[in-house]
Amino acid sequence: MVKRRVHVAAAAIISADGRQVLLARRPSNVDQGGLWEFPGGKLAPYETGLEALKRELHEELGVEIRRAQPLIRIHHEYADKHVLLDVWQVHDFAGEPFGREGQAVRWVPMQELHGYPFPAANLPILRAVMLPSEYLISADEDDDDVFLERLERAMREDSVRLVQLRAKNLDDDAYVRRAEKALALCRRYEARLMLNGEPHLLERVDADGIHLTSQRLMSLERRPVGDDKWLAASTHDHGQLVQAQRIGCDFVTLSPLRTTPSHPEVAPIGWHDFQRLVEHAGMPVFALGGMTRHDANHARAVGAQGIASIRDFWR
Repeated sequence: MVKRRVHVAAAAIISADGRQVLLARRPSNVDQGGLWEFPGGKLAPYETGLEALKRELHEELGVEIRRAQPLIRIHHEYADKHVLLDVWQVHDFAGEPFGREGQAVRWVPMQELHGYPFPAANLPILRAVMLPSEYLISADEDDDDVFLERLERAMREDSVRLVQLRAKNLDDDAYVRRAEKALALCRRYEARLMLNGEPHLLERVDADGIHLTSQRLMSLERRPVGDDKWLAASTHDHGQLVQAQRIGCDFVTLSPLRTTPSHPEVAPIGWHDFQRLVEHAGMPVFALGGMTRHDANHARAVGAQGIASIRDFWR
C-alpha cells in the first residue's frame, strides 16, 4: 500500500518573555481528536510552508505573523500516511490569539509541556521548543577561576543558556568538582548544563543531562539515562544520526560543517550535505565546526536548531 503524503505547516508561537508557548486542542471529531498540538494546517497547492502558516494562523487564531524562522522539519510515519511537519518559530505577531473555529487554545509554560498529550509526530517539536539556538562547549582550562569567569561572561553578556562541560584535561574527581561549580553558576542564570562523559556522572552531579562522544553513542543498545534528563551526542555522519535517533537522543551536534584548526585533516560536511542529513534526523541538530553567531540564521534556514561553538563563545 502506498501511503498518502501530508505536508503540514505548524507554529511554535513563543510568548514575549520566552517562557510560554501557545497550544491548540484538536477537535474531538477529527483524527487524534482531543490531543494538543502546535497550531497550523495542511499546505494548499503551490503554497510554501510560511505562506500556509500565515493563512492557517489567521484562519484559526486571528493573528498575523510579523516575523518567523524555521525551527525543525519532522518526517513521521503513521499506519496510513507519511506526515511532514514544517515547523516555524514565530517571534512576532499581531493580534490576540483565540480559537476562531471553536477550538481550545492555551498559553503553556515551557516546563509544563510534557504534561500535555500530543500526537506522536509533535514530540520532537517539544525538544526543539525547549532548547535555545546556541550551545556553548567549554574549552580546556586548568584554572577553575578562569573557567568560571569565562563561563559567567558567556551567560551574562552573550545570554548563553545551554552549556556542555568539556574538560578532557581533568581526571574524574576534578571534573566533578568543576561540574558542581559550573552547575551552581548555570542555575543562577537559568541555564542548562550538559556533562561530557559517561552517564554515571549524573549520579555524582545532578546536571541536566549527558553529552556522549560519537564512539560511546555507537556502543549503546539503549538510552542510558531516564526521561528526566537530556541525552545528547556528537555525530558526524548519517549512521551516527540514525543511532542517535534509535536510542532516543534529545538532540545532537553534527560536525564538522567547516574545516577547523583543531581538526584540519577532517573533510567538512558543507551546508548542502548538512541540510540533507538534518532533513531526516528526527531531532534538533546543532551545527558545529567553524561556526560563529554570524552563521546562526543560515543554520536555522537549512534545518538546524542553531549553532554550537567553543571559540565564538569562550573568550
